[in-house]
Amino acid sequence: MKIKYLTVDVNWQHRLEQNGFGYHTDDENTPYWVENYYYSINEAFADEVYTATADLWTMCLEAVDHVISNKLYDQFQIPVYIHQYIEDSWENDVPSIYGRFDFVFDEQKKQLKVLEFNADTPTSLYETGVVQWQWMQNYFKDSVDQFNSVHDRLIESWQEIKPYLKGDTLHFSCVRESLEDLTNLEYLRDCAMQAGINTKLIYIDDIGWNGDTFTDLEEEVITDIFKLYPWEWLIYEPFALHIPNDTAKANWIEPAWKMILSNKAIMAVLWKLYPNHPLLLETYFDEPKGMSDYVKKPLLSREGANVTMYKNNQIIEASAGEYGEEGYICQELAHLHKEETGYSIIGSWVIGQEPCGITFRESDKLITTDKSRFIPHIIE
Repeated sequence: MKIKYLTVDVNWQHRLEQNGFGYHTDDENTPYWVENYYYSINEAFADEVYTATADLWTMCLEAVDHVISNKLYDQFQIPVYIHQYIEDSWENDVPSIYGRFDFVFDEQKKQLKVLEFNADTPTSLYETGVVQWQWMQNYFKDSVDQFNSVHDRLIESWQEIKPYLKGDTLHFSCVRESLEDLTNLEYLRDCAMQAGINTKLIYIDDIGWNGDTFTDLEEEVITDIFKLYPWEWLIYEPFALHIPNDTAKANWIEPAWKMILSNKAIMAVLWKLYPNHPLLLETYFDEPKGMSDYVKKPLLSREGANVTMYKNNQIIEASAGEYGEEGYICQELAHLHKEETGYSIIGSWVIGQEPCGITFRESDKLITTDKSRFIPHIIE
C-alpha cells in the first residue's frame, strides 16, 4: 500500500455533489474526501485483506454463540430486559446486512491486525460503494481495478433477505439531523428498491407504538425496519421497552445479536477464545495486565471518543468524549501505517456474509475520529 498523487478536475466538488455526496468538506472547510491522492495496492494485498475479513467474520460468529451460550451479557453492559430478545434473534437467524472491520497494517510485524468491528451502524458505505468507484472511473476509466463489489453485493443481499421479510414494506430509519446518516440510509434504501423491495422512510423520533405494534406516521404497522441508529442508544429509548412485546415481532435490521459484535468487549472475548491469533491484538477487560504499550477504549465509544493511548505506561495521545462509564478494554498498541500525509487504517466490509470492499481512513494523529479523511484506492 502506497500513496500516489494525481491532478484533480477543477470541478471535482461539483461532480461529487451531483452524485449526492454533500459532505465531502466539513463546516470548517476541512476536507473529508481526498480527491488528489489515493492508495495504490496490489492484488496480493487485496487478497490478504479478503482472507483476513472472512476469517474474522467466522470467528466473530463463533464468539457471539459463546457469549449467548454462556450468558456473558454483563461483560457487555447489556440490560437484562433485552437478553431473551437477543437470544431469540440469534436462534431465529434474523436477517443481517453488513458490517465493517477496521484493520491496521502493523508496520513492525508486517501483519494485518483488527482494531474493532463496526457491526451495527457502520457509515462511509456510500463513499465506499459509489463515490470511490465513480472517482476511479473518472480518472482511470477501465485501466485499473478496485477492491469494491459493495454496490452489487448490497443489491444481492437485499434480494436474499426479501423472502424473510414479514410484511410488504421495509421501513428505513435514522435521526433527522445528520446528512451523513441520511445519505448512507438512502443509499441502502435505494439498493433495497433495486432488489424489488417496497420501502418507506421514517425518522427515529416518528416511530409510534399503538399498544401492540410499532407504527409509522400513517399508522401502518412496522413489520420490518432497517435502522441506522445504534442498539446501545435504542435500548435506552422509552419505546424500546416495547420491542420484546411487539405482537408483530418486527424484524429489526441490524438484528439484536449485533449488540454483541458492535461492543468493544467482543475484542477481549475474541482474544480469550483465540489467544495469540495473528489477526488479533492482545486485549483484556479494564486492565492492561502487564502490557506497557496499549490503548484504553470504552466499550461503547464511537468515532474515536474517549480513547487513550499509552507507550511505556505513559499517555501519548487521548481524545475527549462522553463515554467510559460502561467500562473499558485495554488493547495492545498497534503500529499504524504512516505516509507523509498521515496515519491510516483500513475498513473492510462484510455484506451478506461476504468480504466485498475496502476503505482507507487517514488522520494527522494516531486516533481515528469522525474528522479522519477518506482516501480512495485502486489495485494496480
